[in-house]
Amino acid sequence: MSGSNKRMLELFYDVVSPYSWLGFEVMCRYSSAWNMNVRLRPSFLAGIMKESGNQPPHQVSKKVIYMLNDLHRLAKYFQVPIKEPKNLFEAVIKKGSLPAMRFVTAVDMEQPDFVELVSREFWMRIWSTDEDITLPDSILSVAQKAGLPSTEAQRLLGLTKAAEGKDRLKRTTEEALKYGSFGLPNIVAHVDGKPHMFFGSDRFMLLADLLGEKWMGPVLPGQKSLL
Repeated sequence: MSGSNKRMLELFYDVVSPYSWLGFEVMCRYSSAWNMNVRLRPSFLAGIMKESGNQPPHQVSKKVIYMLNDLHRLAKYFQVPIKEPKNLFEAVIKKGSLPAMRFVTAVDMEQPDFVELVSREFWMRIWSTDEDITLPDSILSVAQKAGLPSTEAQRLLGLTKAAEGKDRLKRTTEEALKYGSFGLPNIVAHVDGKPHMFFGSDRFMLLADLLGEKWMGPVLPGQKSLL
């Protein structure tokens, strides 16, 4: 995706968020179809929720029930293999995503060409095959499936404990908050020098209108899902 005339879009996301996965896949599918450069911005959802005063869905039982039913519909519509973990609270709230997002951040810093693949593999583990994403062996398994050499994966895992990597994730999360984030995913489209923030995975028709592009559904005609 090169060319100075292309609009730049930032996608702020966290692999603990299934809605982030939906938005991520759509942005990857449309990255060459629309006149845009997509910058992936791994962020920390728990930090955004805390700083914005937002509340997680599990605190409202009816919201959780609706969300899980909705995810089944969305998985089919977006052609993304979402299956909720058996113990949703344990996987999403208790364990969270900090080790995973620190690793994605380290990949973004050192091996940016692998960010898309690594992010997708994390989503596959937590939101499709119901596997851990926090333990070192889990993270290394993700790296292996994404194609990272084992020695490089080990090095990047070490960087997750370094101040530079921690600070980078914190700064990216703070940038999302400055744009007005209260959850993830967030798409920030930079058009004519002005940022336009869209929350969630269901605002692509509005984004298309802003960009002067055509929204053709979550999977482009004739295009096969990567999943």
